[in-house]
Amino acid sequence: MSDFRQEFIKFAISRDVLCFGEFKTKAGRLSPYFFNAGLFNDGDALRKLGQFYAKAILAAQLPFDMLFGPAYKGIPLVSTVSIALAELGYNYPFCFNRKETKDHGEGGNLVGAPLHGRVLIVDDVISAGTSVGEAVGYIRTSRATPGGVVIALDRMERGSDELSAIQEVYNSHRIQVASIASLDDIVRYIRNEPELAHNLPAIEAYRARYGAEPSA
Repeated sequence: MSDFRQEFIKFAISRDVLCFGEFKTKAGRLSPYFFNAGLFNDGDALRKLGQFYAKAILAAQLPFDMLFGPAYKGIPLVSTVSIALAELGYNYPFCFNRKETKDHGEGGNLVGAPLHGRVLIVDDVISAGTSVGEAVGYIRTSRATPGGVVIALDRMERGSDELSAIQEVYNSHRIQVASIASLDDIVRYIRNEPELAHNLPAIEAYRARYGAEPSA
């Protein structure tokens, strides 16, 4: 289990999901790396991604009874994660939401198993925490309990103040966030890859400027 984070970084680079250079973030910052989970866009990549999520979930040991994927990116993610967990012997129900409420058929804006118990939210990254907040709303409205969040990458970066988006999620909803990998894992990986090591100074400078303080 201890090597899966480095294996994930290698996998993300091989799919051009993780790239190095100069990229403008939504916050207007010039980042020396970019992570686009949308490029896990074929069956084999999605299968492997689900397996990495499953390993991260088991490593984090977050207690939960079912999975929830916020629309839209969370829909394929929660599907592949539930399959990956089932292949490991952990069969959990899952649910996702629609962006628009359906007014015919079964109606409503939730699809899948009824929300119940402790619900683990599956997403790609957390930036402003908006999708997590909406997911928490669905879960609590259904009288279930948010059990945590699992994402692909923790950028370990400040939001609008000194806290990271993940720390803000914890402060707002009192739920833990686990990730497959983090910026620390990226740094560790490229430090051991001669053809990528030249990116380290820019990444360290970016982290010094925008990195969040560790949680207490």
